[in-house]
Amino acid sequence: MKSAITISLVSESKGGPFVLWDDLESSMLIAKALRFDAVEIFAPGPEFFQDTPVKNMAENHGLAVAALGTGAGWVKHRLSISDPDPSKREKALEFLKQMLACAADLQAPIIIGSMQGRSSPGVPIEQARAWLRDGLEQLDQIAATLNTHLLYEPLNRYETDLANTLETGCELIQGLSRTRLLADWFHMNIEETDPAYAIRSARNAIGHVHFADSNRRAVGFGHLQVAPLIHALKEIDYQGYLSAEVFAWPDSTSAAKQTMDAYKKWVPN
Repeated sequence: MKSAITISLVSESKGGPFVLWDDLESSMLIAKALRFDAVEIFAPGPEFFQDTPVKNMAENHGLAVAALGTGAGWVKHRLSISDPDPSKREKALEFLKQMLACAADLQAPIIIGSMQGRSSPGVPIEQARAWLRDGLEQLDQIAATLNTHLLYEPLNRYETDLANTLETGCELIQGLSRTRLLADWFHMNIEETDPAYAIRSARNAIGHVHFADSNRRAVGFGHLQVAPLIHALKEIDYQGYLSAEVFAWPDSTSAAKQTMDAYKKWVPN
């Protein structure tokens, strides 16, 4: 397992669960100084990658790009791939297709979390899920042509009603060759009866892990039972990232240091 830390460059998400903020260069310097393997980047959109030499910056700092978040499509533009308005669904898919192309250049997957959307008045959950599945199928095919992947993230009930558990997520992505699950410990702590069992059951469907405590602070700043989760990941031979998508509490530097301390404790060399 490898370590990663989140960087948000989206002003509209200020105060959200990201460790490092605003400046990519200085954030990468912190990540490198603390010996993280990679960064997970939450960018304002595909245009950011056209204007910023992210690949060269990461290579210069000896960092990989673990994943690209796409939530700016929601927080900035209110786009989701389960929107009842077909024109908005199309705009959401276009945003995600462009993000996939950026991710492919960085040899990284994109994350589909908040852009999955939710059901809405007059639209049954089954219909919203069908739109979501259709969008994922289209993106999965494009990911195959670009030789990259998607990470679909089940969220807690307060953020979506389309898929809240790893089991439901597995059902939703069944048959998709380029789509894996993102297992977020914060959401799992809310929704899973037995998070470790959920990990063992999902097995190789898991492609990424958000390393977060029960209160969405850095691991060790909450009451999450970490040992069973790490043991479950080892049991399924998970080789991907433990990426800290957590609040910058009490500040970015402290959250970053605590994350690395927790990583070293639970994933010793």
